[in-house]
Amino acid sequence: MLLAISNAIVRLHKEYFGKGPTKARAYYDGDLVACVLSDVYTRAEQTLLAGGRATTVLNQRWELQEVIREKFVSAIERITGRSVIGFFSGNQPDPDISVEVFVLAPMDGDGR
Repeated sequence: MLLAISNAIVRLHKEYFGKGPTKARAYYDGDLVACVLSDVYTRAEQTLLAGGRATTVLNQRWELQEVIREKFVSAIERITGRSVIGFFSGNQPDPDISVEVFVLAPMDGDGR
């Protein structure tokens, strides 16, 4: 399941951001799923970062993540078989790391 989560997140990044991360590792414990990604920035974003425009890059990534939020949520729900009640995405330029965090609805008596 962890590999499926990592692959789905990488695929979504590649599809919507134009570049997938070169490293991804997923974690799943209780009601929490997290995926830590490295080497995520596109060449254009790297150019902006080098030019001191980190705020621009981070704001643009946040805006894009909000637009495609449902794609990420749907992938995690499909893989885990559980509903997502919270989704948070964070990025930092140095070192080049992003994280996608999903909070799952508590399981009911049927294991769903």
